[in-house]
Amino acid sequence: MTKSPLSLLIQFDDQVRRDQAQSPVFLHRRDRKFALTSAASGQTPGPRQWLDHLHSLSPPTSSSARPLAHWRTLAVGFSLAGAVLGVLTMLGLLFYDGGQQINVTMILAFIALQLMLAVLTTAQSMLGWRPWGRLVSWLNARGSGGAERPALTRLQPALMAGCAHLGGLMFGLTGGLTLLYLVVVQDLAFGWSSTLAAGAGAYHHFVELISTPWHSLWPAAVPSADLVRDSRFFRIATTSTLAPGRWGDWWPFLALAWICYVVIPRAVLLVLARIQLSVQARRLLRQHPGLAALLYRMETPALETGNGDADATDTPDLTTHRRALPLPVSPVRIHWAGANAAMSWPEPPGEDGMLVLAAGGSATLAEDRQALQQARFRLANERTPTVTVVTQAWQPPTGELADFLVDARQAWPERTLIALVPVGAGPRGAEPSHLGQWLRFVDRLQTPSIQLCQPDSPTSAGDEVRASEASHD
Repeated sequence: MTKSPLSLLIQFDDQVRRDQAQSPVFLHRRDRKFALTSAASGQTPGPRQWLDHLHSLSPPTSSSARPLAHWRTLAVGFSLAGAVLGVLTMLGLLFYDGGQQINVTMILAFIALQLMLAVLTTAQSMLGWRPWGRLVSWLNARGSGGAERPALTRLQPALMAGCAHLGGLMFGLTGGLTLLYLVVVQDLAFGWSSTLAAGAGAYHHFVELISTPWHSLWPAAVPSADLVRDSRFFRIATTSTLAPGRWGDWWPFLALAWICYVVIPRAVLLVLARIQLSVQARRLLRQHPGLAALLYRMETPALETGNGDADATDTPDLTTHRRALPLPVSPVRIHWAGANAAMSWPEPPGEDGMLVLAAGGSATLAEDRQALQQARFRLANERTPTVTVVTQAWQPPTGELADFLVDARQAWPERTLIALVPVGAGPRGAEPSHLGQWLRFVDRLQTPSIQLCQPDSPTSAGDEVRASEASHD
């Protein structure tokens, strides 16, 4: 799986946060086993290979991609704004009412302003200055429903510089295309004017200096001394000695000046911002506290307790006082994280007109909240409100599901019974070993209104496991 340095950093940070809910012993054994397996196959274990291994066992949640999605949205917004402003700005600079010529000096001053803004954007990114940091953090936190990650906070200058340069590049491209379009469809009249006591010779030397990048490639795009001398105008002057056909001879010079000092610098600085972002992401990954802990777990052998009776091959005790209850009739059914209720058991009787919703997995937080509200409207008129939440039995319960159930109890009527139904991929339903982890999950919630239900008759998860082991023996 190919990952950019920024995506690798975000996914690694997200996995480290999820691992905080696991015990240190489990993490040590898991990562040590991965390191030994990689060494046996001739591979060098690292963060990228470690994430690929974990994602092959359990696909990553959509929450790891949300932080970058907000920055991509911001970049698209800058691009659209820059494209529109480029057209409008060039139309304003080339506006000609027929009274006076279009001032070349004004256009050159605007080009210099754009070049200065591009350099200042790169400078603030290199210095790590964040004058707009609070606003961007607030927008990202509001969009993702939580505080921004510390790694992204430190990368804000480079990320914002990339967005600004992308908008500036679109500004330059659309502005240049607008200039070429107006040159074709209109007869633009250019000239130069200044209040300063600048002679034609000094101004010609100035435009020759600006034309240095393309002087030898396109000599015709360098204004001649005669053109500079004859195209100067004053506001009170009503006549000009320059022939009207030569008023447009300035356009090649202005087009190349716009490309060389507006478009090309923005493109180069955009590439530089992307390189800076990759370098900083790699450095933050190397300095991440979770990476040091991961390397320690992979390099350090897992210590045993010293008990002569090794329990490495023993099955964990899944006995719990909880039992799977019969599946009740429910007017609302929610498929969690892509679980399909028809994958291992038929439709329960009496469920005509059932409201079927989807939540979790690839669904966004807004879609989860919308599902909760739709279920609340359906349960408002029910005498015994009941909701069936269908999950995939082979996937372990997640904190995201626990948060969803907490939000559901707050949004739905107080008497609502939530029937949590883990379903399997085969026709026999959920495996006993899978059912045990869900019984313990419901037990940890300590909420009487949340019950584990199965279409079959209620049994104890521990009894099912022991019966399954006896049948294998």
